Amino acid sequence: MKDYADGKILVEDQGPVTYVTINRLEVRNALDNDAARGLGRAMRDFDADDGQLVAVLSGTGGAFCAGADLKQVAGSAEYVAWAGDEEGPTNPTLSKPVIGAVAGHAVAGGLGVALWCDIRVVDDSTVFGVFCRRWGVPMSDGTTVRLPRLIGQARALDMLITGRGVGADEAIDWGLATRKAPLGQTREAAGELALQIAAFPQLAMRTDRQSAYEQSGRTLKDAIAREKQLSQAAKAMEARSGAARFAAGAGRHGRFAED
Repeated sequence: MKDYADGKILVEDQGPVTYVTINRLEVRNALDNDAARGLGRAMRDFDADDGQLVAVLSGTGGAFCAGADLKQVAGSAEYVAWAGDEEGPTNPTLSKPVIGAVAGHAVAGGLGVALWCDIRVVDDSTVFGVFCRRWGVPMSDGTTVRLPRLIGQARALDMLITGRGVGADEAIDWGLATRKAPLGQTREAAGELALQIAAFPQLAMRTDRQSAYEQSGRTLKDAIAREKQLSQAAKAMEARSGAARFAAGAGRHGRFAED
């Protein structure tokens, strides 16, 4: 077990999966500046570790993240922009997948942290929302950019302007989350999914993921050209051996496990 920011962020590697946990239960896992920077360092360290393939991000004690620690914001002139600061936790898009195990509140900046993840697993306790709306605290964690791209401008504006909460079922319906786990089992479900992803040939998965992120804002022609460019390495290094395994009888009828 590793920790960052004096134990505010906990990291445990289990095989190819890195579990990152926000550990500030006393404030519903709100992030002060130290914890925000610590989370950013933990995620960048995961990305740099060749042995770790997928990360699962969660909060301790049945809460995901309540955003920025407003008590610190009230008493300090420094307020780290999580998506604009080089040390911010939601600043870079990593080269590897991150799954958010989102139980409880993912609100204000915690919504931004959840949106930064590639996949969000929820349960019936999950609530997403811009709850900082009532306190005049702006979103500086990428939410105003990522949320409209994920769920559309109209729904994003509804959340951003009104600050209302969105529960698990509505989040699934909107595409804000894509998987639902039994109550209290988001971390376990995210871990199982992470192991499935870690078992894939990694290069093709990562370049497909990268292409999906990079296509936004490009013309169709340019986006397809970039997809072609990104696919070349996987075609050279993975596709031929994978096709040979398929031709030999592996993975028939949509099975993902090896025969």
